[in-house]
Amino acid sequence: MSKIHTASPKAVYIHIPFCTNKCHYCDFNSVVLKDQPVMDYLRALEQEMERTTALTPPEMIETIFVGGGTPTVLTPEQMSVFLSSVQKFFPRQSPQIEYSMEANPGTVDGEKLAVMLEGGVNRISFGVQSFDNQLLYAIGRIHDTDDVYRSIEAARKTGFTNLSIDLMFGLPNQTLEQLDRSVTLALELDLPHYSIYSLKVEENTLFYKLYQRDELPLPDEDTEYEMYLLIMDRFREAGYVQYEISNFAKPGFESRHNITYWRNDPYYGIGAGAHGYVHRKRHVNIKGVQPYIRACAEGLPRMEQYEVSEQEAMEDFMMVGLRMLDGVRSEDFRSQFSCDIEEVFGPVIDRLCRLGLLERTEEGYRLTRQGLLYGNDVFGAFIGSAQPAVLQGNFTK
Repeated sequence: MSKIHTASPKAVYIHIPFCTNKCHYCDFNSVVLKDQPVMDYLRALEQEMERTTALTPPEMIETIFVGGGTPTVLTPEQMSVFLSSVQKFFPRQSPQIEYSMEANPGTVDGEKLAVMLEGGVNRISFGVQSFDNQLLYAIGRIHDTDDVYRSIEAARKTGFTNLSIDLMFGLPNQTLEQLDRSVTLALELDLPHYSIYSLKVEENTLFYKLYQRDELPLPDEDTEYEMYLLIMDRFREAGYVQYEISNFAKPGFESRHNITYWRNDPYYGIGAGAHGYVHRKRHVNIKGVQPYIRACAEGLPRMEQYEVSEQEAMEDFMMVGLRMLDGVRSEDFRSQFSCDIEEVFGPVIDRLCRLGLLERTEEGYRLTRQGLLYGNDVFGAFIGSAQPAVLQGNFTK
């Protein structure tokens, strides 16, 4: 049998769902800020934090990530209230804590940044997406490149040094040249961390409706592969380490919070629509702002909660772990599940290695460069592929 995580999570995710507007590609749990009961929501967050920490008392917290939505649409006063609540219910924080907050360019100023810094935030991730104003308009962003420079300058002036930006590729009508220019301008900022994601057309978005009507002119598959290769090469040449499929960092600036997810470690999930993983149980919170507020007044605001099966836990370990370029470690798998990776996934690993998508390392397995280009195919290969005899505990040790 596997060893269920009995220790309290060392990571906290908190969701702020408010945004200035809804981007054309966004399927995250977010709502336009206008006329929303922000203070009521912050009080509900505090109620959930209180009940959550009473049920599973926190130990030393190593990472906190505040996502959205756009958390930085909170006013300085609201931000102060929110950060004080976090400090109240998660008071034991590592001296080396990574405390991240997502931000959109144009939604921060000196006063708000000072409140964030004083409240414990020490890392900001800006949703830049592109340095091409025409593309920004086309995907529904309301900032421009001037906002990017102003926001990063303000953050640095306030005292933030651990900064990251998100970029996107595979956008409608985006060319290889446009992407190359965005990468050049991004690298000129000399930031410690960059996340670069390909556009995914998700249901319940404007882009999905356009796609269904064949009115979304996306780059073809070959161009998208060229874009990804360009990104990998440009960042490697600039001295960044690609430590995960979509993430590049200077040594020591990898996102420790996201590594929690990729290592399949437990984490608290607080807020409307937030996901959490505690004691081998996953939960998803109620998504709507008002329903979430009402639910928090009565108890934990769960929409769904379930125990992760042995098979699902093993599959999750492989699928998220292989996103890291270091790959998965055999010792970690054995420690968690009391058996070897090969006993559970031997046939699928052999096949992926023969295809040149996976390779053995001294510690376990990792994606090859070709495997990086076909990551989703590799991850999908592990679904339902665990050996039945092992799942029934019939393996010999």
